Amino acid sequence: MTQERYNKILVTGSNGFVGEALCEALRLSGYDVLGSVRDRSLAIEGQDYIIVDSLDSETDWGQALECCDVVVHLAGRAHMLNDEAADPLEAFRQTNTIGTLNLAEQAANSGVSRFIFLSSIGVNGAFTAGIPFNVDDSPSPHSPYAVSKLEAEIGLRAIAKRTSLDVVIIRPPAIYGKNAPGNFGLIEKFIRIGIPLPVGLINNKRSLVAIENIVSFIAVCIEHNKAVNKLFFVSDNEDLSTREVVQLMGKIVGKKPQIVKLPLKFLWFMFKRLDRQKSGESLMLDLQLDIDYSLELLGWSPPFSPKLVIESHI
Repeated sequence: MTQERYNKILVTGSNGFVGEALCEALRLSGYDVLGSVRDRSLAIEGQDYIIVDSLDSETDWGQALECCDVVVHLAGRAHMLNDEAADPLEAFRQTNTIGTLNLAEQAANSGVSRFIFLSSIGVNGAFTAGIPFNVDDSPSPHSPYAVSKLEAEIGLRAIAKRTSLDVVIIRPPAIYGKNAPGNFGLIEKFIRIGIPLPVGLINNKRSLVAIENIVSFIAVCIEHNKAVNKLFFVSDNEDLSTREVVQLMGKIVGKKPQIVKLPLKFLWFMFKRLDRQKSGESLMLDLQLDIDYSLELLGWSPPFSPKLVIESHI
């Protein structure tokens, strides 16, 4: 593998699900890691941190970027199924687009070598129909959140063209693991308290990425020379049905899930009746990624196999 060896790394959103795991992995690999958090109460024990209380056009990153070699930008306004903001797109833009580009501009001016941006596969769309998304596909963002991520990508590429900062963009699907937020956290809660999950007849195909795999991939992107100014898709490279996802989460939390079978038409009816169509899409439709480019260019392979865990007897 062709690599540079960088030393100081700034990880924004270091107290988040991905940020905490990434910081720990990087520290164990010998990096000098600095994490940003919004306030002191969010800092992770044992992690060097700096307080950055906002992510917008006015944020001053000067102190955080001192002697920094690489920025891994994970912080942002998260996707929400039921966004109550008066103007969701503008709210996402202020943080995910404008805040990101402000950080990147300051990083370039401070002599940072590489900027790694965690985007979203939502930039490509909400679902696939037999043909997986490919890095060469035209974007088709399906939500205000995805639009803000795409606009940040476009701005980052422009910065890379006129400065010495190289930009690596990663579009992951949903990231899962123990204590994951969002839908995975809800599934984990239902499994732990024994609530039946009506996914027995859902036989779709979803590309996901385990926390171990996304952390491994980001670590490779930090130093690999061939990652310069590239866009990557990442996943476990093993697509699962929603039924298998529930089985996997059961293995992860150490409790067998209660899976029941309900007709798919009835499930669609219930999601529509409850005004949760987007939740229904994420649970019942296909969303597949082709990650061959990432595997071949970087020589990376996912260290965690969900299907091996599902088939295990643990």
